[in-house]
Amino acid sequence: MPVEKKWIKRENADAETVSRLSSELGIDPVLAELLVQRGIHTFSQARSFFRPDLADLHDPFLMKDMDKAVDRVHRAIVGNEKILVYGDYDVDGTADNGFGLIITLDCGIKANEKVDYAKGKGIDMIICDHHLPENDIPDAVAVLDPKREDCGYPFDDLSGCGVGFKLVQAYSQMYGIPFESLVPLLDLLVVSIASDLVSVTGENRILAHYGLKQLNGEPREGLLAMIQLSGLEPTHITIDDIVFKIGPRINAAGRMESGRMAVELLTASDAQTAFRIGTEINEHNNERKSIDRRITQEALDMVRTGSCLSSGNATIVYNPHWHKGVVGIVASRLVEAFYRPTIVFTRSHGGLVTGSARSIHGFDLYDAIESCSDLLENFGGHLYAAGLTLKEENLTAFCERIELFISGRIIPEMQTPVVDVDAMLNFSQITPKFLRILKQFQPFGPGNGAPVFLTENVYDNGNGRKVGAEGGHLKLELIQESHPYHHISAIAFNMAGFFDHIKAGNPIDVCYSIVENYYRGTANTQLRVKDMRERDEMI
Repeated sequence: MPVEKKWIKRENADAETVSRLSSELGIDPVLAELLVQRGIHTFSQARSFFRPDLADLHDPFLMKDMDKAVDRVHRAIVGNEKILVYGDYDVDGTADNGFGLIITLDCGIKANEKVDYAKGKGIDMIICDHHLPENDIPDAVAVLDPKREDCGYPFDDLSGCGVGFKLVQAYSQMYGIPFESLVPLLDLLVVSIASDLVSVTGENRILAHYGLKQLNGEPREGLLAMIQLSGLEPTHITIDDIVFKIGPRINAAGRMESGRMAVELLTASDAQTAFRIGTEINEHNNERKSIDRRITQEALDMVRTGSCLSSGNATIVYNPHWHKGVVGIVASRLVEAFYRPTIVFTRSHGGLVTGSARSIHGFDLYDAIESCSDLLENFGGHLYAAGLTLKEENLTAFCERIELFISGRIIPEMQTPVVDVDAMLNFSQITPKFLRILKQFQPFGPGNGAPVFLTENVYDNGNGRKVGAEGGHLKLELIQESHPYHHISAIAFNMAGFFDHIKAGNPIDVCYSIVENYYRGTANTQLRVKDMRERDEMI
């Protein structure tokens, strides 16, 4: 049986507001309740939510140092300087290649020494980052990071690529380049927004909406190749498709070989080149998945046999031979298995130990890692995901201290997986109009998650079966007892343990989101089950 989860139903929204909004918009009260949950209380707010507008993007010059960044980029262009756009901290290998300006993306906010090193070589740097800065901001020409305490930009959850886009927007705005010429860049930007797991609210929602339009309408050749190689249906790509299909394949290039291959893919100008590079990247992804499965099993065995560094309030494992490119994925797998803050370590260059950390809902693992900063060579990340590097001789002390830190702050309520239920729903309410309006809630993602519904007292129509390579999943046709004429397809991953109960005709309660599956141009509505319970277990 899967790990038992706690179901938490959101508090009912204000009934009067829900009723008024339902009437004004002509929509099901459940949909109106979902809007109110998202802070939408009026017709005009709903219109803005359902119709994102690029005109509502913030002025990029509200970001600290943007004027300096635009001025430096312009001087480089006018002076015909070589500009390097870089996605890593290590500038050592580029200092002698004649670059006058380096623009970092999604990194650099803590790279004080690297910035000073570049400066000593006569190279200017512009940092475009979205990670939390430390007290000392690097001495770069410009540091663009909406999380800077002295930055008054109205939206602080841009992706690293999003910050870079604001620089491009600012330059275009300053020098009279039509904004329309930037729209073809939005397919790249939505891949960044989805893969970086930033919130899909505010400015990100607008950018993701139009990015998906670009990705589904006129994607660049490299992304089209990834869509085809992922087996996705062109013109119907969602944020989930990027997170689970496209993003991991692009990342596999850097994890298994070189990030340069991903750059070549995304800048390919013809379909043949893009497909050739994409095929090679896809093969790297298959290799990555094979290594991922092996290392995950080894890590699971270490925890279960007690040969890990910690298995108390945190799960910490270390093997110097594990592939650095997959430790983050393995950490996520261990969180799924044991539901504890998790760090997976391996050995990296220079004899250092490097690790990826993943957390559980409600626990700030970045804060825990920061409390051990004196033992670390480097670290960075977010509330729920972080990376860190330390000397091997500090590993034992780090594990002891972080375990102590976590034990003093974690509470029992955090240690049980939670399914947040947005609303109760009867199958009879899932009409074509309901689905059409629900689709307009997209793009889904952090901060605007796909709504999770709870339907009680449902059962399979007798055609339910186990699916998947090892029969670990369930494919069901569900009927609600009180509405027997409304049945709907459902997929329940890793829930084969319920099969005997369901096959015997027993009822269940299900939590699920509603998705559309596309196959050869045909759309089918399906429930993606988050959790289920036998009816004799009351919530």
